[in-house]
Amino acid sequence: MLTPFERMIAKRYLWPGKGEAFIALVAGISVGVVMLSVAMLVVVMSVMNGFRGEMLDKFAGLNGHAVVQAYGGKLDNWESVLQQVRETDGVTEASPLIEQPLLASFNGRTVAIYVRGNTEEDIGELQPQLLFGDLSRLQPGAGQIAIGSRLAANIGARVGDTITIINPQGRATPFGTSIRQVGYEVAAIFEIGLYDFDETFVIMPIEDAQTLLLLGDTVGLIEVKVTDPDNVGEILGSVAQSLTGRAQIADWKTINSTLFEALEVERVAMFFVLSFMVLVATFNILSSLVMLVRAKTRDIAIMRTMGATRRSLVKIFVTTGTTVGAIGTFAGLIFGFIVLYFRNPIVDGIAWATGVQIWDPQVRFLTSLPSRVDPWEILGIVALALGLSFLATLYPALKAASTDPVQVLRYE
Repeated sequence: MLTPFERMIAKRYLWPGKGEAFIALVAGISVGVVMLSVAMLVVVMSVMNGFRGEMLDKFAGLNGHAVVQAYGGKLDNWESVLQQVRETDGVTEASPLIEQPLLASFNGRTVAIYVRGNTEEDIGELQPQLLFGDLSRLQPGAGQIAIGSRLAANIGARVGDTITIINPQGRATPFGTSIRQVGYEVAAIFEIGLYDFDETFVIMPIEDAQTLLLLGDTVGLIEVKVTDPDNVGEILGSVAQSLTGRAQIADWKTINSTLFEALEVERVAMFFVLSFMVLVATFNILSSLVMLVRAKTRDIAIMRTMGATRRSLVKIFVTTGTTVGAIGTFAGLIFGFIVLYFRNPIVDGIAWATGVQIWDPQVRFLTSLPSRVDPWEILGIVALALGLSFLATLYPALKAASTDPVQVLRYE
């Protein structure tokens, strides 16, 4: 704790006098550099956390945290497997699923699509992503489908239009395999937020998908959601052993391993690199304190002759420098949160000013710039900035405490 004398002197040195404008300028620059470095760390790490989190949430919303995939594309006796998965500790939800890449044709245009056969409950979970139409119309045998917004834009389809889905693996005839073509009415248009999914996905009842793909009563996959996505492998370990030779379990880490590993490496690298900006900012604090000590050498000598201890001088200058770092740190937090709040308008403004689309959904997967603040990460950034600011004050403070008043005042 500071004594009233130490607190008064530290406060006085935080606001340099009229003849110390240059020292005040250097101190102001130190505050600004700390603020910008902390704000940049907060913004970059929160955006990267948001990108990873949004990707995981959207992938899990479509494919769950893991899928049980049959060898050969058909899972026989899938009802018993589904029951086993549902009874596994840590599993919150499991449902059958059919996925198959096919072709779709509309108004003379043919595009590649990804047909998904979902249960009624899974189709209902798309309600928050619904743009147009009515998902309740997707009933077995009704010939109704839901398509992604990008797919609808690419082929020019709207709710009520009929598109033709082409299955090259049709029925065998004496003249060869006939291509299966079935017309479906677009009952709904959705937007998940992942560009590739919105551009290719076609959702239909699982019974209609079985009919289209000639699967009979079998399914191809069982999607699974668990309580702890990071430990999905351990949760489903017993199920994987029991299905050896019949099916395999692929979790979200395996399915999207390249993407998520790249994100994790980039996240660690960015934090390491941007931490050097905080280090550079603390050098500014060190330089401003060194200049302050040199400018206040006579004052320090007078305080020593009046009875001020070396400990008091160390506390005064450590408090002065750490306060500068603390002001810059908390100003950086505020500035960083403001940037995060207005991140999408800022991106749009940069794109408008430069004429370059810096957030292209075709490249970034997501349609908007995400953000997710991790409180523990924010505490780590604050601790890093304050810790380096404190370390930067030690040399100038010890230098001030070692001042010999006799040498300084000899010629005064």
